[in-house]
Amino acid sequence: MGEIVLRRSTVADARALFDLYLATAAGRSGLAREADEIDLAYVEAFLAKSEIAISAWDGARAVGDIHAGRLGPRQFAHDLLDLTVAVHPEAQGQGLGRRLFEALFDAAAALTPKIERIELFVRAGHVDARRLYERLGFEVEARFKNRVRLMDGTVEDDLAMVKWLT
Repeated sequence: MGEIVLRRSTVADARALFDLYLATAAGRSGLAREADEIDLAYVEAFLAKSEIAISAWDGARAVGDIHAGRLGPRQFAHDLLDLTVAVHPEAQGQGLGRRLFEALFDAAAALTPKIERIELFVRAGHVDARRLYERLGFEVEARFKNRVRLMDGTVEDDLAMVKWLT
């Protein structure tokens, strides 16, 4: 891989991000969606609604993405949620996930009204992701028992994690 460049995502990036999400879902990704649940309309929709969308590029190829947004009502304006991160299988284990999160934290710090907390969900069995999130300052806030049923029939708890920015 060459030099990885991070930048804000636009709707024009939808096709490249679609390819990224398909490749990520085909591996041991931890994404909530399986490959057959990902289409171009899904990618276009999250790009349109996300308040923050940052992608990582190796030349013209998207190798990472992170996006999140607010719920809508003002009483939740301090909370950034609906967070998804995807790193291409060939780019995993090289610190790209950390870089994407740090870019998200920087972008969140610049928002008005001020973001005080960032929420995400992770399967209890996705140990590598949990370790990364904990190193980034996220803590488990809630456990949803047997919430996630994987394709092989395995059932796992879903963990709600939060990082406080205040």
